[in-house]
Amino acid sequence: MSPSNHDSTASFGHGDTSVSCLKPENGFVDFLSLVHSEKAVEELLQQTPVEGMDEHLIEFSEALRTVAKALRRAAEGKASAQAEAAEWKRRYELEKTRNIQMERKAQIAEQDGNIDCGRVKNSDKQLMQQNEPDKIFDECCMKHGICSHEVLRDRGSDSSSNVDRSKMMRKASFKLSWWCKGENGDQHKHDIVSFEKGNITTAERSSKQISLKWESDPQTVLILTKPNSVSVQILCAQMVRWLKEKKKLNIYVEPRVRAELLTESSDFNYVQTWKDDQEILLLHTKVDLVITLGGDGTVLWAASMFKGPVPPIVPFSLGSLGFMTPFHSEHFKECLDSVLRGPVNITLRHRLLCRVIRDAAKNEYETEEPILVLNEVTIDRGISSYLTNLECYCDNSFVTCVQGDGLILSTTSGSTAYSLAAGGSMVHPQVPGILFTPICPHSLSFRPLILPEHVTLRIVVPFNSRSPAWASFDGKDRKQLAAGDALLCSMAPCPVPTACQVDSTNDFLSSIHDGLHWNLRKTQSFDGPRELQDIIQI
Repeated sequence: MSPSNHDSTASFGHGDTSVSCLKPENGFVDFLSLVHSEKAVEELLQQTPVEGMDEHLIEFSEALRTVAKALRRAAEGKASAQAEAAEWKRRYELEKTRNIQMERKAQIAEQDGNIDCGRVKNSDKQLMQQNEPDKIFDECCMKHGICSHEVLRDRGSDSSSNVDRSKMMRKASFKLSWWCKGENGDQHKHDIVSFEKGNITTAERSSKQISLKWESDPQTVLILTKPNSVSVQILCAQMVRWLKEKKKLNIYVEPRVRAELLTESSDFNYVQTWKDDQEILLLHTKVDLVITLGGDGTVLWAASMFKGPVPPIVPFSLGSLGFMTPFHSEHFKECLDSVLRGPVNITLRHRLLCRVIRDAAKNEYETEEPILVLNEVTIDRGISSYLTNLECYCDNSFVTCVQGDGLILSTTSGSTAYSLAAGGSMVHPQVPGILFTPICPHSLSFRPLILPEHVTLRIVVPFNSRSPAWASFDGKDRKQLAAGDALLCSMAPCPVPTACQVDSTNDFLSSIHDGLHWNLRKTQSFDGPRELQDIIQI
């Protein structure tokens, strides 16, 4: 046996010794043992030479790396479970103590003769008996948050008969609180819950149309145009001139557009632009309204320019389909006059916040620059001839393993784009959710999913994948995902508000009718009975 093999065997023996100390205790693996085992596997991987190895040893080293990651995840999971168990135990002790105090107060009240437990009559003593527990729970509500309680009477008994105290039922109390990952987390909740006697109703959110009303007149607009289009250039010049002369607005355009306008006439020297990316980051502090002249791609470009809050966008249709561009350029004066005057209905289009975590990263916050997408993020196999192999997790819960051409994580605004072509559903853009759509899966039972807005999806390329994967964000910024790399995807806090021609539902239905000719067919002929006169004519 070669010296390298002796070293490998020695290293493995050391690693096996560390692994052997993983003795279960109360159904769990000791946390320190897991850490030592992971270190042993890492030392083994560092000491084992790569050169001169055959394919079996390479596969064995990859398997050990996978085991190390599994050990680390198990340790983190145990620590989280222990913390959660301690919290539940603390709550149980508090509730137990509170119940004991209530029982003692009830016994003292009985001894003093203040409450008659044998009879329940319409008397002052009965009111004291009913109101005493409510007073205790009201104090609990003020100290610990939102609680629910209600005294229920056994209605099966006669009011004039003796009612035992044991027949009085109390509704269980509970408290509602929003769940959040912390300061570094990306989960946000802004909804209000209406709460009364245990009946929970959610606040009205996307179920009603959202309207925007200006508190002060807009002063600055940004115009973004589709490039290489003569008709768009002519319309842009007309719109800029009208906004400046009639509405007295400050106008921002892209450097390319400003050069085109100055080439046409030097009178457009009042048009402003930016010089570098740093000024682009500050546009949301200057611009009140964004106007796009083009198709859906121009709207995507406008949204990508704003990494945080996005001003309201007025999209004019100068493209092919136009799912997000309800306004027509022929009537731009009337449309803009109505929008600037307000109020105007808007559609809040949610965006996805995507982060790429490399295998060398030490934690989930050591990521690359986050990317915002308005339509979808696509993970595919690229130029490889092998099937894509992706492990998918939803809030640390395993979802599935994707084997096929790839996976699409889409917003509801992007449901009519790539996700629809891959077999996904069309979803109203104001429905908060994330579409989980496979691309040509190698399984007949793999169907698309729609997940809630607050989840975080993690897509991992496993170490046994035969080839890397590629991720693209709204069709650009393509990145390679090697074995061990992961993609985190969650809902971004700042949506993209787009103006509606009528309202969000009417505009959505009009777009799928006009753009996709959805459910368009000839009407079935009617072969019912005819009148006698028609029969005679025949």
